[in-house]
Amino acid sequence: MDQDRLPDPLLARLAALRAADLPVRGGRTMAYVYDSGLAGLDELAAAAQAAFAGVNGLDMTAFPSVVTLENDVVAQTARLLGGGPGTAGTFTSGGTESCLLAVLTAREHARAARGVTAPELVLPVTAHAAFHKAARLFGLTVVSVPVDPATFRVRAQDMAAALSERTALAVVSAPSYAHGVLDPVAEVAAAAAERDVLCHVDACIGGWHLGHLRLAEGHGTTAPFDLSVPGVSSLSVDLHKYAYTPKGASVLLFRDAALRRHGWFAHASWPGYPVVNATLQGTKSAGPLAAAWAVLQRVGTAGYVRLAERVHAATARLTDGIGRIDGLRVLGAPDASLVAVASTDPALHPFVLADEMRLRGWYLQPQPAFGGSPANLHLTMTAAAADPDRVDALLAELAAAAGRARRAGPPGVDPALVELAAALDPATLGPAEVALALEAAGVAADGALPARMAPVLAVLEALPAALTERLLPEVVSRLYAV
Repeated sequence: MDQDRLPDPLLARLAALRAADLPVRGGRTMAYVYDSGLAGLDELAAAAQAAFAGVNGLDMTAFPSVVTLENDVVAQTARLLGGGPGTAGTFTSGGTESCLLAVLTAREHARAARGVTAPELVLPVTAHAAFHKAARLFGLTVVSVPVDPATFRVRAQDMAAALSERTALAVVSAPSYAHGVLDPVAEVAAAAAERDVLCHVDACIGGWHLGHLRLAEGHGTTAPFDLSVPGVSSLSVDLHKYAYTPKGASVLLFRDAALRRHGWFAHASWPGYPVVNATLQGTKSAGPLAAAWAVLQRVGTAGYVRLAERVHAATARLTDGIGRIDGLRVLGAPDASLVAVASTDPALHPFVLADEMRLRGWYLQPQPAFGGSPANLHLTMTAAAADPDRVDALLAELAAAAGRARRAGPPGVDPALVELAAALDPATLGPAEVALALEAAGVAADGALPARMAPVLAVLEALPAALTERLLPEVVSRLYAV
């Protein structure tokens, strides 16, 4: 063989490592990844990302291409999601950074405009964990609001009742990740506006899909959820989800540039260069921005409408089919492309079902019980999985796996372990207690996780939330050698 055509050993090593991962193409991984199924799109994105990989988005005066690309991406997003002439936006690294910046901006706005010094963040219990992370990082107190136990939507009157003179931001989801349902955006935004409180719409996972779906002929049933709704002050939407761009692409929209500036950081009180950051990052590659720009230009509005129609039809086919499988049900009535599947049979546990599916090459994401939401499996429908034959294959495998899971029975949890754990103080656990708790949960000392995760998840679900949150970082830390 020609020496120049031998495979690079470094790339071969990377390929070997990837072989142990979940697949990111083909539609069998029903969480974390988004696949358009369009030929040539990955190659285009990779080439665009490589062309801008060395461009530093820290200083747009040194790299004016960053401004051009970001203006294009933000403008296209604003046109889709209710932006007007004064709308401003920021390109971020993902949904978490967009949500963090929305909370930071609201905190600073509340301090400057209303004198709020002990800010609160009003959230439905179904709001994404990123908002709790933001509250911890930026010193806000979370006020959690329960949701309707049947629809899993927050009630507008409950959100209104939770608002106070200390509220910096009210958050609603479009849709919520766990159940795929839209909160009553218009009603909550109106209640917030009456109190001069900002209202953020977390449309990270569904905004691009729903925004294009309502442009489809014959489809207009989605309730208003974007910046066109009076009282909505900001909105986050990820492009690396239903815009099918590479990871590291999200947009945070604001009703105007004046509000956006509350979240910017500027510093000139040092001997170095003047610093101004619109994001939490300083130095950052412009590669993800260039890749997102190229994909958005290539697919275009008409292309995204077609993809949204495919996903919408497939989601309806999936939910209908799940309803026909003995022992399974869909939680709520999904408004977008996210489906939560629970069990109606005590012998059929969702975590065991997830193991059975994964052993057959399908990843369905386990979601532990919380509040009024039972243990369930999360499925994200993407365009690559939207072919009717592929949906039917998933349903057939799900029905067969349900039978195997029913025969296996639910994972056992030692009641004595739960009783002992309930008496522990997570804040005072030492290494020995942590090791004992993890061993009881089925996590090996070397960090190796079992092939079947149902027993581990069942134990973690049964423990008090504070203890689970104490143990989860320990589980992850054991995966790393240094």
